[in-house]
Amino acid sequence: MAQFDVYRNPDISTADEFPYLLDIQHNTHHRLRSRLVVPLSLLLKPIAHLTPVFELEGKNVVMSTMEITSVSPEIFGELVINIEEHRTTIVDALDFLVNGF
Repeated sequence: MAQFDVYRNPDISTADEFPYLLDIQHNTHHRLRSRLVVPLSLLLKPIAHLTPVFELEGKNVVMSTMEITSVSPEIFGELVINIEEHRTTIVDALDFLVNGF
């Protein structure tokens, strides 16, 4: 489990819209009982600076930044990929949500 790992969403009630969960929690906090995640959506219309788009497994997914949540790591599905190379884009979207710039 690492920052910017992307997992399959195992919840069948939400997986059609949010097939992936992006772990954004820094590895320093690996002993906490929960992980901070952002769902990645197939249906959300992108909003400039707030909801970046990534391509995963041939699909464009939108980072639903405003739906950030904390979950137990036990709910994570299969690890798909780590998107550390998009760190700046991800952190910029989080900053925009929290700070407005």
